Amino acid sequence: MSSEETAAGFDLLVERGFLDARTCIRVAAEMRAATGLPATVYGRGESGTTEERVRRTTRVAPAPGTEELLRRLLLGRMGVFGEHFGLRLAECEELQFLRYEVGGFFVAHQDGNTGLLRSEREARKISVVVFLNDRAGSPTEGAYCGGPLVFHPRGAGAPFHLSGEAGTLVAFRAETTHEVMPVTHGERFTVVSWYK
Repeated sequence: MSSEETAAGFDLLVERGFLDARTCIRVAAEMRAATGLPATVYGRGESGTTEERVRRTTRVAPAPGTEELLRRLLLGRMGVFGEHFGLRLAECEELQFLRYEVGGFFVAHQDGNTGLLRSEREARKISVVVFLNDRAGSPTEGAYCGGPLVFHPRGAGAPFHLSGEAGTLVAFRAETTHEVMPVTHGERFTVVSWYK
């Protein structure tokens, strides 16, 4: 089921049920059990730069079959995203499987297509986040508290808080300013990628 959410003028493509509950539970369990490294802010892998004042989350590696499944599903939606945003998309970047523990966050930023950076990230046109577990108002098993994905307007206007719901995908233009507020309870599991 797809729906467009344009709350407060934000152009978001939200697809609830992108992943079924069983897949979300399985992938989140893999991510919970996996070891990982701090997610980088700039660059990739071990050569990337980490900055705990900017981004505090762990990047983990799921089973190869899991990564391939998610990649295939995201590539299958590339045409839908391109049509929605009026863009020609050619490829999907490597997926990042992210585990936010209590205190985990990512400050307000853009993912690319801003004209401000001279890096491979400038080629990014669309950002995608897939939620693997629910955000709850109070501590609940398997869910997390805090940690909403917040979109900030270019001009005047209020930010838009998107609560995570297991299986939901949200796609948005890479130049959209967004952040992950601190997680206050539990663990937040997401998969992110970018289309060029």
